[in-house]
Amino acid sequence: MNNNVTNVTTGEVRLSYVHLFKPYAAMQGKEEKYSCTILVPKTDVETMGRINAAIEAAKQRGISEMWNGQCPPLVPTPVYDGDGVRPSDGMAFGPECKNHWVFTASAKVDYPPEIVDAQGNPIINQSEVYSGMYAFVNVTFFPYSFGGKKGIGCGLGPVMKRRDGEALGGSAPSAAQAFGTSPAPAVTAAPQYGAAMPAAPGAAGYAPAQNYMQPSPVNPITGLPW
Repeated sequence: MNNNVTNVTTGEVRLSYVHLFKPYAAMQGKEEKYSCTILVPKTDVETMGRINAAIEAAKQRGISEMWNGQCPPLVPTPVYDGDGVRPSDGMAFGPECKNHWVFTASAKVDYPPEIVDAQGNPIINQSEVYSGMYAFVNVTFFPYSFGGKKGIGCGLGPVMKRRDGEALGGSAPSAAQAFGTSPAPAVTAAPQYGAAMPAAPGAAGYAPAQNYMQPSPVNPITGLPW
């Protein structure tokens, strides 16, 4: 068991903006990272209790290790109310965030997260991991001080997919849905060369043409017709 109070394994959460197999940067020139946005149902008070405790523990680490013994008056944290507005632009969160707590966890390119299925087996097929699925996620909250800014960040650890969910962002329609068509019947394999040639005389199914002239019998002694 991990005794680090800043480390939390969530209950079942929904994932959005999933970039778990390939690092991604939201803006050109920014550092690429593995990341996902985590939606914690507000009904899961047990998970949120552990997250809040981890954030407080990270603040104490910041005070003792990098904030010169003082806590800033306002410490930015990565967790937001999905029923509120996004801090980046003041716009409302997407409908999938309603009744959820929302935060993003990330990992540097040197530390790709483990992605496993419900039995703990590594997921090889990347299409099985997508925005909208449900998972358990291990995260670690940590203090930072960079460029004059102080706050709490969230590191991404292993992810366990629990079950499928409706994909967020939609998906492309099939050809049948787009054009109202049905799949064409299977095409019979083309015959091999020679298969369409008439059967040899005497072979099953061979019938001579009606004007085919049978030769007259010949006397083998005289060589004349009988």
